[in-house]
Amino acid sequence: MSDQIQFIVEKLNQEPFRKNYNLITFDSLESMQLLQLLNDVLGEIDPKHAVDIREELPEQTAKRMLSLLGILKYKPPGSISDLSAFRQGLVTGSKPVIHPVLHWLLQRTNELKKRAYLARFLVKLEVPAEFLQDDTVADINKQYEELMEAFKNLHKECEQLRTSGLSTAEIRRDISAMEEEKDQLIKRVERLKKRVETVQNHQRMLEIARQLRLEKEREESLAQQKQEQKNQLFHAEQRLQRAQLQLKEMHHAVVDSKPESLMKKLEEEINFNSYLVTEKIPRELESKKNSAYFLQKVIAEPAMSQSDLNELEIKINEVNAQMNQLIEKRMMKYEPLDSKFSMYRQQASIISRKKEAKAEELQAAKEEMSSTERQMLQKTSQARELEGSEVLRGDEFKHYVNKLRSKNTFYKKKRLEIAEITAEYGILQRTEELLKQRHEAIQQQLQAIEDKKGISGYSYTQEELERVSAVKSEMDEMKGRTLDNMSEMVKKLNAMVAEKKASLAPVIKELRQLRQKCQELTQECDEKKIQYDSCAAGLESNRSTLEQEVKGLLEECAQEESNYRYINCMKRNLEIQLQRAKEEMKAYVSPDPQERRKAIREQYTRMILEQENLGKKLREKQKVVRESHGPNMKQIKMWQDFEQLMECKRECFLKQQNQTAIGQVIQEGGKDRLVL
Repeated sequence: MSDQIQFIVEKLNQEPFRKNYNLITFDSLESMQLLQLLNDVLGEIDPKHAVDIREELPEQTAKRMLSLLGILKYKPPGSISDLSAFRQGLVTGSKPVIHPVLHWLLQRTNELKKRAYLARFLVKLEVPAEFLQDDTVADINKQYEELMEAFKNLHKECEQLRTSGLSTAEIRRDISAMEEEKDQLIKRVERLKKRVETVQNHQRMLEIARQLRLEKEREESLAQQKQEQKNQLFHAEQRLQRAQLQLKEMHHAVVDSKPESLMKKLEEEINFNSYLVTEKIPRELESKKNSAYFLQKVIAEPAMSQSDLNELEIKINEVNAQMNQLIEKRMMKYEPLDSKFSMYRQQASIISRKKEAKAEELQAAKEEMSSTERQMLQKTSQARELEGSEVLRGDEFKHYVNKLRSKNTFYKKKRLEIAEITAEYGILQRTEELLKQRHEAIQQQLQAIEDKKGISGYSYTQEELERVSAVKSEMDEMKGRTLDNMSEMVKKLNAMVAEKKASLAPVIKELRQLRQKCQELTQECDEKKIQYDSCAAGLESNRSTLEQEVKGLLEECAQEESNYRYINCMKRNLEIQLQRAKEEMKAYVSPDPQERRKAIREQYTRMILEQENLGKKLREKQKVVRESHGPNMKQIKMWQDFEQLMECKRECFLKQQNQTAIGQVIQEGGKDRLVL
């Protein structure tokens, strides 16, 4: 509450009120001062209410404020009893009533100003229905409504122009800038004319330039026409391709089809299209029209705040709750005429919903098929542009697939040969590495033996000595021995390599067989895996279909059980109704007048006669009221005039009494002076 009062004081101290209040002075205001302050705020929102409340009666002030608050859609808190307390507090100027109103008004002053301005023109005057029977009054009321609609449209256009961001100052600046550019262009044209006039044959040159400009424009238009014709040609080719594709499909369909199947298909299409035209599309069109009507109605309403929307949502929830309660009461109530057809209505509604769902699914499937056909045509055209050949179909595609399979088998064989050669190359490469390692080991052993014998670098030293001594024979002999040793060593190594090859040959042969067997087993495993996946998918689909069938059968069983129970209930109701009908017939045929009076037909006959008599009396009374309406209105007018006349007399009498009382006081004062 303190925050509320502080907010009110801050707003009242600002423009346009400028009250210079603080919390203490505002809290110490009396009831009349609070009412005047509330009236000042209302007068700022609507200038018609800028009056002094001391010059009018409290009832008139409260009535005027309540009417304006109702137009501004102020909702006082609480229930109906609190509403009467709110009216009483508004008349007496109670602080708990005035403070929330001031807080609400000062929070949204600009919005409420706009609402009050619109209410001045959009609050419709309620004309009684008997007055609207007059043609003149009806025409004037119609013109009044048309003017109200025109005002709504103009106000919307004005708000759109205000929110569009264009101001008059910007438009004026743009106009002035355009005028300046126009003047500059005129000056440039004049200067160019003066320059051209000095040139010989300027008229002919101007004519040639004009013709050049016309030819350029014509060239641009021709280029545009050429592009349009290219586009039209492309679209025509696409249409031709679609038509050819449809023709092929129709040929394929006609080859294997019969007239009965074609007629059945055409009947299904006709039934579907007639359902769309007669039921689905009109229903959708009607719903769209209703939604458009409600949207226009919402647009025509003045702007609403979040609080108004919350109130509307609360009202909607309350109305929905009431509707649900009424539906439950109606369902609980025994109504045999409605219960007869409830089952059939339910089944019909279920069938209609299923029909609508299937129609929507069919429409979506057709749209998807048409989009897929368009994509196929695009892909076909792209393939023709890239490869220049048509897409394979039917037997050609099968032949192409068989050719690819034969190439694939040939490729696999060559790949196996390459793998075998690669494996053999790896073995030889490994053998070479082993020989190199053994050669390096032998060299290291030779070096170690030389070091051990103390003749490290013997060969190098011996060569140097032979070269120094120039004994060629010894050198040749030494070289011969060295070569013999090396040849013997190479022979030994070759023999060892041959032995290793001979020992490894069966292992390599067995390894090749094992690799080939491994590849065959791998291929067989892949084939088995594919078969397993396909079998598992088939079993899964069968399981899902069986589950759906079981679910459908369970639902059908439940439905049949509910139908059985419903039919039993209907049978009991019909038996009861038959018993009542027999009793009614027995009472109606009975010779006893007392029993006959108990019959429902006799009761309704008496009620009809009573209602007819009552209608006759009411029509006579209406006739009397219509005949006496004019004199009664004149009499009311005379009584009102008489009341005004008596009021004037009362005021004159009160004024005269006041004047006589003042005169007596003056006379008494004069007498006292004389006595003194």
